[in-house]
Amino acid sequence: MFHYLCYQSCSHDPLSYLRRAGVQWNRRVRKSLNAMCNDLSVPVLGQQRTLQDREEVLTKWDELSNYTIELSNFRPVYAPKDLLDVLLSLKGPARQSETKKEFVQLPKWEFSHINLPVKNLFELRAIYVELTTKDQTSTHEMVHKCKRILRSKHATLAQQLLKKGMTPAPFRGQLWTYVLGSQVTDTEVNYWNKLKNSVITIDHIADKLVFKDIQLTASNDDQYFVFEDILYQILLCFSRDEYVDEQIVAENYVSRGKYYDAPPSGVVPFHGICMFAAPFCYLYKDPIQMYFTFRAFYIRFFHPLITIQTHPQGIVSLCLLYERLLQTHEPELWSHLRQLEIHPIKLVFKWLMRAFSGHLHPDQLLILWDLILAYDSLEILPLFCTIILSFRKECLLQVNSWEQIENVLADLSSIQVIPLIQLTLNRDS
Repeated sequence: MFHYLCYQSCSHDPLSYLRRAGVQWNRRVRKSLNAMCNDLSVPVLGQQRTLQDREEVLTKWDELSNYTIELSNFRPVYAPKDLLDVLLSLKGPARQSETKKEFVQLPKWEFSHINLPVKNLFELRAIYVELTTKDQTSTHEMVHKCKRILRSKHATLAQQLLKKGMTPAPFRGQLWTYVLGSQVTDTEVNYWNKLKNSVITIDHIADKLVFKDIQLTASNDDQYFVFEDILYQILLCFSRDEYVDEQIVAENYVSRGKYYDAPPSGVVPFHGICMFAAPFCYLYKDPIQMYFTFRAFYIRFFHPLITIQTHPQGIVSLCLLYERLLQTHEPELWSHLRQLEIHPIKLVFKWLMRAFSGHLHPDQLLILWDLILAYDSLEILPLFCTIILSFRKECLLQVNSWEQIENVLADLSSIQVIPLIQLTLNRDS
């Protein structure tokens, strides 16, 4: 485990410690991957498959769940808990007292020592103003609007329509495609075939991690196990996609050069990564269209959830926003958690890092992701975390252990996204 120290010498850049932590986290993940490869005598950069193996992968491409692969010695490189432990160990530079010429260490309990700008509830209300009133548009009218916008192929109009939170399911996939610019042409088909060929010809450590993750998560999920075969295709191709790495660097989600000890995508599979892709199986039958929409969504929204950086949509900013909202608007619950010595972020971090995938029912999850795409922002996630805790506050205040709190929050299947958001945004305080 890393210990992120206080760098007083970098007072001219109060976020230098956070950037350094991001670099160290990237190194740690890749060091863990390398250690696994060394322990198992597996090449980090991959190797050519044997002719027999190639033929088996090709033959079973549409039913990769039947592909024979030994996974007993492989384990996830990291899980959400590992990233959370690092975030909780972050220590900013000590702040100099205005009255005394001495440095004072800021509180360890909250993320408040992290000098990142986040919004308050009033500012969020202004952003999500379309959600503050119940839309009276009928289902028939929404279908008509969807058809008209899809005929126009206008991305901005498609994005505006998603803000209503009432997208007819049959049109969601097409709307997302236009908003993300992930339409499939012959160029995309050729690119997909190139990625597929790479999977067939080259055996990579990432393959084992992908298989392991799908078997540990999606295959055991009642809502997603039927999509096991297509998830193998999507994530195996994703691990080979150098475009992902190029865009991540271009978006400045990480400050680094090319890592040659990682998959070509630059993304080391972690425990739960397949849950980013699984909901897209409800939107598309064509794996190629599914892949390019998932890839666009991942680069734009998912990757900031697994990296430590100063980006306003990054996981650190989202954790800080959640804590500010909870402390301000649910002070009784905040105090209760403090008395129990339970850090508030531990209640919701798995929801945040997975963007609620695997926790909300798929139809409600896709509505939540509609809003992410519509408002081009992940800030709905910490807001929704706070909403759920508010909704279950009375039960939470009656329990006094971590195990009991987990039981209160374990089942989100009854959660309805839009009514709860509207209720919160329309509250007086």
